[in-house]
Amino acid sequence: MQKIMIKTHRELLRFKTFEERYNYLRLSSSIGQPTFGYDRYLNQMLYGSQKWKRTRDNIIIRDDGCDLGDGDYRIHGRIIVHHMNPITIEDVEEDRDVVYDPDSLICTTHNTHNAIHYGDASLLPQLPNERRPNDTCPWR
Repeated sequence: MQKIMIKTHRELLRFKTFEERYNYLRLSSSIGQPTFGYDRYLNQMLYGSQKWKRTRDNIIIRDDGCDLGDGDYRIHGRIIVHHMNPITIEDVEEDRDVVYDPDSLICTTHNTHNAIHYGDASLLPQLPNERRPNDTCPWR
């Protein structure tokens, strides 16, 4: 029997780099594997609710709209609030607190969210290279 590690926002903040945070959250699921999001009606029921919208807004404010809560990675487009621990159909249907627990939620971009689920680090954002004097001068 495989032991499931419960991931938390508190623990995530101990990791200083974006890459360390990604590695902490990475799931490496397979495409087409049934998850909570597999049932469209549940997505609509949860993500359309006022309780979720309030929770989502609070997480975005807490993370300052940054990917994985890292201030160097501001999200300029659509923000996904990711459940760090998989939630079940029963969790949503029974409106359990685990669905709205801020310590198990984090802001991500669509690409980072997919990288977390499918283990594809090539989807992660890259910071631009630090500029240096004469770096655009072709003869130096």
